[in-house]
Amino acid sequence: MRATVVVPVLKSRSRGGQTESASTRTPESRLDEATGLAQAIDLNVVNASIVSVNDPRPATLLGTGKIEEIKHLLDERDSGLVIVDHPLTPVQQRNLEKEWNAKVIDRTGLILEIFGRRASTKEGTLQVDLAHLNYQKGRLVRSWTHLERQRGGGGFMGGPGETQIEADRRLLQDRIIKLERELEQVVRTRQLHRAKRRKVPHPIVALVGYTNAGKSTLFNRITGAGVLAEDMLFATLDPTLRRMKLPHGRTVILSDTVGFISDLPTHLVAAFRATLEEVLEADLILHVRDMSDVDNQAQSADVLRILNDLGIDEAEGQRRILEVWNKIDRLEPEAHDAMVQKASTMQNVIAVSAISGEGVDRLMDEISRRLSGVMTETTITLPVDKLALLPWLYDHAVVDSREDNEDGSVTLELRLSETEAAELERRIGHGQKPAKEDWER
Repeated sequence: MRATVVVPVLKSRSRGGQTESASTRTPESRLDEATGLAQAIDLNVVNASIVSVNDPRPATLLGTGKIEEIKHLLDERDSGLVIVDHPLTPVQQRNLEKEWNAKVIDRTGLILEIFGRRASTKEGTLQVDLAHLNYQKGRLVRSWTHLERQRGGGGFMGGPGETQIEADRRLLQDRIIKLERELEQVVRTRQLHRAKRRKVPHPIVALVGYTNAGKSTLFNRITGAGVLAEDMLFATLDPTLRRMKLPHGRTVILSDTVGFISDLPTHLVAAFRATLEEVLEADLILHVRDMSDVDNQAQSADVLRILNDLGIDEAEGQRRILEVWNKIDRLEPEAHDAMVQKASTMQNVIAVSAISGEGVDRLMDEISRRLSGVMTETTITLPVDKLALLPWLYDHAVVDSREDNEDGSVTLELRLSETEAAELERRIGHGQKPAKEDWER
């Protein structure tokens, strides 16, 4: 479908009387992002423009002159869809559709459309459907301009009955309640999987970041997994977990999550809270930033704001968040060197290129350092009847040396955490084999 992208730039008055943009992001970056969002669902963007709005109109947001100007563009380019990169009220959306004789969707509607196409798991589909229904419920006015239309009342009281819009809203609410119950069951299942993982002392590392920051590419670089990694907004929607071994021998679980974006609808954040709770459970959070994007500071602020909404405040972030400055390979040589030098002087920053691999070894070393904790050195000899524990030891401890003895026993020099040492003692005492399903689900 041929689409037109419109980015309204609303002006606000500062105390000094000077007019300034109400948004912290540049109009050009907003235009690029909105175009990218449209292209993410295979729309053919035939025109994209920035529109200054000095006096937002309650009925249409835009002034009559701009509306007429865009109407001519739609006719010239044969465009049947207009994407307005700004929240629209139901009335504004309906009026603009009448003026332009074209389908109009706002930023929230576009993001919901993308999420709907990207969801591939039952949980992801339920979350998107729930968010979409909540969005629709507030926009029923678009379908019914004659709210006096009613269905006849029934029962003993009789009366005027309910309006068509009330009936539609009630039906939507019934579907919302049904989806919420289904999602609750999925959430309980996810919580059980988390509880199983906690029994196996693998630390969890979560990747977060603005959409298209390169999280999935970094995930693939570190784990060797084949997660979809495209230069596309919201290429990843459903969370992915992989087990991996750090350079110093410790095993961790790496989690790739949905990308964040500015002005993410509140009900969408709420619907995806179950997925984002993987981040809350993480021992270490890698905040991946696209340092080649001119708006990376504003994008970072959006990510931190959403993390704060989830319960990770600034103090908690200082302890658990490690910034990964990604895509340094896209910088000019001088800017690249300056970026790497700056990152080296900062405590919580590692500069990398997930594409070339530059800096990834330093990142892995830093993850190892942060998650190593207090490691206990010990030497144990496993008798023949306990050799089934060897795979578990190689997964959970750092094996510095191994000696195979003549009697069939094996002597190991190990380094392991207090938790892992206690688990080893329990397994030796009970002769229990490690349960793979504890970390695979």
